[in-house]
Amino acid sequence: MVIAIDGPAASGKGTLAKRLAAHYGLPHLDTGLLYRAVALTLLDAGFPLDDERAAARAAEALIADRLADPRLRERAMGEAASRISAVPAVRAALLAWQQRFAGNAVGAVLDGRDIGTVVCPDARVKLFITAAPEERARRRHRELADRGETATFDVILADIKARDARDASRATAPLKAAADAVVLDTTELDADEAFEAARAVVERAILH
Repeated sequence: MVIAIDGPAASGKGTLAKRLAAHYGLPHLDTGLLYRAVALTLLDAGFPLDDERAAARAAEALIADRLADPRLRERAMGEAASRISAVPAVRAALLAWQQRFAGNAVGAVLDGRDIGTVVCPDARVKLFITAAPEERARRRHRELADRGETATFDVILADIKARDARDASRATAPLKAAADAVVLDTTELDADEAFEAARAVVERAILH
C-alpha cells in the first residue's frame, strides 16, 4: 500500500506521514529532504544554487546517507530546496529515486509536493494536507524556536507565501492536489485530530 501525502510548507504533512507510517508499519520518505540534500551538496561544494548542471549531477549522485545530515532541517535549507526543485533535471533524477523507494514490496508513505500527481499517480491513498498561511507560519515559528533558531513571524510568513507561489507556479510538477486526492485542511486541527482524520481516509481505502 502506497500512501501519497502532498501539501505546502508547514502544513503538517511530514508529522502526519511519520505517524501513518508508524501506525501501518510502512517505510517513510520525506521527499523534501532529497531536494534539501541536493542544495546542501551544491553549497558545500561552492556552487551557486542556480548552477543547473551541477545541481543535476548532485541529484544523480545522491545517496541515502546524505539525508541524515542535521543541517538539512535548518530554515535556510527549505528556501534553497524550493529553488532547486524548480530545475527539471533535478526533478527527473530524484523522480527515479522516489519511485524506487515507493516500489518497496510492503508499500511506503511518501510526503512532498508532487507525490500523488507525478511520483506515485497510482497510489492507493492520496492526501493533500493544507492550512492557512498564517497558521503554517505560527507552526514553523514554534518549531524554529524549539530548535533555538530565531526568525520573526512576519519573515516566516513572507517566506511561506513566497515558497507557495514558487512551488505552485513552476513549470515542472507544480504543487497541486491530485484530482483523486482527499483534501484535509488542518488549520483548526491539532496533530492528533489531523492523524485521526487521515487514518479514516486510509481505512476507507483499505476497505474498498
